Amino acid sequence: MNPPILISNSFPFSLVRRHLTVEPRSIGDLQTALVKHPWVSTWGHANTVLLASSLAGVNLRPKTERPALTLNESQFPQLDGQSFAECWLLTPDYVEPGFRPKIGEEVSADKIRDWQILRLSWQTELPA
Repeated sequence: MNPPILISNSFPFSLVRRHLTVEPRSIGDLQTALVKHPWVSTWGHANTVLLASSLAGVNLRPKTERPALTLNESQFPQLDGQSFAECWLLTPDYVEPGFRPKIGEEVSADKIRDWQILRLSWQTELPA
């Protein structure tokens, strides 16, 4: 079975404690990853979750509101005792530069030009 992955709109870089690779990817790559791996959402912005879910082809609403990641003893992100070595981030590229939706404001599709998709992967083996 493939290892679980995280999917979110952001990741707290204060939790990066081991080598991390960040690479831009396509929506097709994300959709493939979501089919191949069990996944957990830590989506934190209610105002974009519907549009992002439509793009990803899955419901990205997290099981609990505002889930908080921690680190396990090996310094990998974890949630509810489950550890992850990979996280996919989706962030909207708004039409209007500097746009920030109001709290609770649902963002309409016409305000989003495109989506930035990043794959974060942590080195699983420590250097010798």
